[in-house]
Amino acid sequence: MQALDWIVLAVTLLAIVGYGTWKTRGRKSVQDYIRGGNESKWWTIGLSVMATQASAITFLSTPGQAFNDGMGFVQFYFGVPIAMVVICLVFIPLYHRLKVYTAYEYLERRFDLKTRTLAAILFLIQRGLAAGITIFAPAIVLSAVLGWNLTILNIIIGILVIIYTVSGGTKAVSVTQKYQMAVIFTGMFIAFFIILGALPEGITFSKALDIAGASGKMDILDFSFSLDNRYTFWSGIIGGTFLALSYFGTDQSQVQRYLSGKSLKEMQLGLIFNGIMKVPMQFFILLIGVMVFVFYQFNASPIHFNPETPKAVENSQYVEEYKALEDKQADIFNEKQLIIKDYIENKSDAISEKLILANKADRENRDAAKAIISKITEEQNISVESNDKDYVFIHFILNNLPRGLVGLLLAVILSAAMSSTASELNSLASTTTIDLYKRNLNGTRDEKHYVNATKWFTLGWGILAILIACVAYLAENLIELVNIIGSIFYGNVLGIFLIAFFFKRVKSNAVFFAAIITQIIVISLFYLNRFDYINLPYLWLNFVGCAIVIFIALLFSFKSLDKKGKFPLLVLTAILSFVTYHVV
Repeated sequence: MQALDWIVLAVTLLAIVGYGTWKTRGRKSVQDYIRGGNESKWWTIGLSVMATQASAITFLSTPGQAFNDGMGFVQFYFGVPIAMVVICLVFIPLYHRLKVYTAYEYLERRFDLKTRTLAAILFLIQRGLAAGITIFAPAIVLSAVLGWNLTILNIIIGILVIIYTVSGGTKAVSVTQKYQMAVIFTGMFIAFFIILGALPEGITFSKALDIAGASGKMDILDFSFSLDNRYTFWSGIIGGTFLALSYFGTDQSQVQRYLSGKSLKEMQLGLIFNGIMKVPMQFFILLIGVMVFVFYQFNASPIHFNPETPKAVENSQYVEEYKALEDKQADIFNEKQLIIKDYIENKSDAISEKLILANKADRENRDAAKAIISKITEEQNISVESNDKDYVFIHFILNNLPRGLVGLLLAVILSAAMSSTASELNSLASTTTIDLYKRNLNGTRDEKHYVNATKWFTLGWGILAILIACVAYLAENLIELVNIIGSIFYGNVLGIFLIAFFFKRVKSNAVFFAAIITQIIVISLFYLNRFDYINLPYLWLNFVGCAIVIFIALLFSFKSLDKKGKFPLLVLTAILSFVTYHVV
């Protein structure tokens, strides 16, 4: 990085933090601090909702996902527009009418305090973990690429977010997210056009799409019902809808964004805006990854994008084996040059098949390199990530963008990290204050006390998120890892809310015990799938968890099965005994 890049990066980040702190100073009431004074317009809500979900993980990981697997990941988001309509018709009018500060307040009114507390705790667990990962994600990549100390990066990102989130609460998060999204969109559009401009003369956008299509990267829709494929049309429409319903309808980090709206209409328009824009935005970010793939069809790329790899290989017994793979990679690249040239001049299925086979050889060679890296990390007990999807886009940025724009794109990544983390810390603190702290004090203190308590909880959750980031381990593709964590909890929480909305005969004990049992089952299913005992992609956990909690709650509600109110407790004891026996 050049001096100009450092200046652009520092000025952008400090301006956002400074503006958010100055603009929202002096928020003294709970209404102002947690609900932003209900001043937000629909476009502020829409951008804030998008910024909360579009973390640094989105802009680091999604292009790498497309580089490796193509555009199919966009199917993951197909359920978002459906979910937005349902939330606007069912969730928002109810929250607005009851004037709640958190989504979980409603559950006490419908059921009881223990159900509200359980839902709030499930949220705090999964969102607390996610907050650490949204800090850790950009930090680990930037640390590897730029040579910065990982722990210091985690602390810097966390402190920047804590400053303006503690100062201004929900309003600070919302006003800064508008400008963070402006930085993000500007940076990504610039990156897209620079990629196109860097392609060889005569390779237009349409020809780039042809090359990507011939390489299998433009296969968007998969209508198969196979559980072997994580991302299909059906998993997106069904699992994705349930995930989006849970995330946007019951996750306080999102609910708090639209509860700050000036009116019911502003809240609904904000979510509809998000529903309309979300799929095109993700499509565009994936398309950037595909264009990076096309760029590297004409420009040599490393066999592995993690910059820590060469040093790890150099100090291992596999150095010659790895060098042979690099030589083979160069041969494959040269062969693809000839095939692509032939394909551009004479399109045919036969040439397209040759290109597919060449890309398959490329993929297999890269997988062999990853296998060597995994062996090295295991034998030498060092931390070098073998999954390099998240390093693809940052590698392109640092090696191909002009001075100044590198700093802007890094500002994009860090702005996205800050926007998501700010929303998470804000919602974690609000839920802790309203659903746990204030509720157990029976609201006996004045407004200033609860505002100060929320600030202290924000600081506490911020410190915890930094600590989680410092001990985190990158075991998955980043964007998948965050969604996996959410999918383990979201279906269960959504089921609780759907029971509250539509099953009026179900009482508090039935849903409380059903939720505990469901959470145990979903976690068990996740681990069974992880160790290949079953085949259940994580997206389906959202649907399965929701269906199970509703079924069990309805089962417990039959009085013929539960005359003395002990049936749920007996079932819970039996399931716990079964799980404990098999785990031990």
